[in-house]
Amino acid sequence: MEILILGGTAWLGREIATQAIARGHAVTCLARGESGAVADGATLVAADRSRPDAYDGVPVRDWDAVFEVSWEPGFVKGALAAFGARAKHWTYVSSVNAYEKYDTPGADETAVLREPAAADAVDRELYGEAKVACELASREVVGDRLVIARAGLIGGPGDRSDRAGAWVARAARAPEEPLLVPDTPELATSVIDVRDLAGWLLDNATEGRTGTFDVRGPLVPFGEWIELTREVGGHTGPVVRAPREWLVEQKVDQYMGPDSLAMWLVEPGYEGWSSRSGAAAAAAGLTHRSRREFLADALAWERELGLDRERKAGLSPAREQELIESLEA
Repeated sequence: MEILILGGTAWLGREIATQAIARGHAVTCLARGESGAVADGATLVAADRSRPDAYDGVPVRDWDAVFEVSWEPGFVKGALAAFGARAKHWTYVSSVNAYEKYDTPGADETAVLREPAAADAVDRELYGEAKVACELASREVVGDRLVIARAGLIGGPGDRSDRAGAWVARAARAPEEPLLVPDTPELATSVIDVRDLAGWLLDNATEGRTGTFDVRGPLVPFGEWIELTREVGGHTGPVVRAPREWLVEQKVDQYMGPDSLAMWLVEPGYEGWSSRSGAAAAAAGLTHRSRREFLADALAWERELGLDRERKAGLSPAREQELIESLEA
């Protein structure tokens, strides 16, 4: 196939390019090129998508598949105008942030969406609304040639958000020291490996599959996730379990951000955030590598970045020790 990736130098786009080339496809990536090099074998068309001539350097041809990941409505609309009519298959990678509410475990693609962003350029605070606007624009132009993939948390090698690898990295960083964990063992976790997601997106394009799908990883209870990360990370020290209410009282950040409990979300109204149905994508062939394999590869990536680095998600050693001492007191 002749594949066009709008992006392709950062994480998911680069993984799609890498796997596409390995399958024998010809890949062109349109990007500024500031996030890194394209995958070996791909062709880079360097361009700033905020400019009116952004797409002029892309070869004029019919594309077998186009992959779009941007959340900026103006960029998405510009690409649709340039390539929508000449694409046999179009994939738009959206987000579960597109939904209006997250309070229902098992919710599926029929759930109500946010109101779409009205402007072509919006702030990050309107990320979900922007994704909805991009979905609507894609559906209007591409119609029945479209896959919309609403992704949940993505992790694996190349992840720079620090979320999905936080617990296994912590287990490996200080394997004999006390590990603070929330005492919410049944709370759902879910993370999809970027490699599994990219492979499935390519399968859709190859097989001509279309539709709207929530794409999430396997549902793993938090307690089981902690034990898996301890096994993979080699943690043998004591486990200190902190009550949910106490952690909230201590104003411990949830899910993401510096000094947070990564992937832990007990905010009222978010009961379904990590536990969407995912049945439609599974029926369409989405499969997942084992969680142990995922964590082993995530840990290798974490070691490459440095286990002692300042993190974007997960407790710092000082904050963790402070919380343990406070809880014990």
